Amino acid sequence: MSDFWDFFQHLFNPRWIFFYFGNTALFILLAIVFAETGFFIGFFLPGDSLLFTAGIFGKDLCRNFYNVPFFVIILIVAGVAILGNMQGYWLGYKSGNLLYKKKDTFLFKKKHLIIAKLFYNKYKTTALIMSRFLPMLRTFAPIVAGAIRVDFKKFMIYNIIGALAWTFSIMLAGHYLDKRFPELKNHLEWIVLLIVLMTTFPIIIKLRISKKKKVLI
Repeated sequence: MSDFWDFFQHLFNPRWIFFYFGNTALFILLAIVFAETGFFIGFFLPGDSLLFTAGIFGKDLCRNFYNVPFFVIILIVAGVAILGNMQGYWLGYKSGNLLYKKKDTFLFKKKHLIIAKLFYNKYKTTALIMSRFLPMLRTFAPIVAGAIRVDFKKFMIYNIIGALAWTFSIMLAGHYLDKRFPELKNHLEWIVLLIVLMTTFPIIIKLRISKKKKVLI
């Protein structure tokens, strides 16, 4: 049990994943990306920081995966992100109404689903692109899209655009920043912390605004 808990804690340390798993790190990355976008329990997984770190360790990923070009690695990750959103859409389509009636648990908070729905109602299908860069909304946006029966073809267009924009921008940022500043690897913990703060700050603001509105009502 303690070994499992140690592994669970290490999942929040992207650098550990790439050092510890080595040749199989890419598969861990793909599993986390799929889980984060394909299941409502994936909102706590470190998607953004993991992609950025994957960009920094891009050469290692390529070498450990048949020496393919780095853009191929990004396309593979984007493909899994697309499949993850399709899984989320299917989950929402099949059980969306039931999720709104589901009681809160450690891994599921109904307020996250409601915030994602408000976000989706405001930005419509473009929310599928924007939500890719926001941890919690990234998980729940496709579920909401499925629950409200968004046209699947339209969903797939924004799903593909969002996945490509998300993976290419963050992974290339890590890749080229590492080339320009090789010492980044020595300060990775601070960079990851900064990414977490930048991606969660908008959600915190949204929660505060929602609470104020409830008080006024």
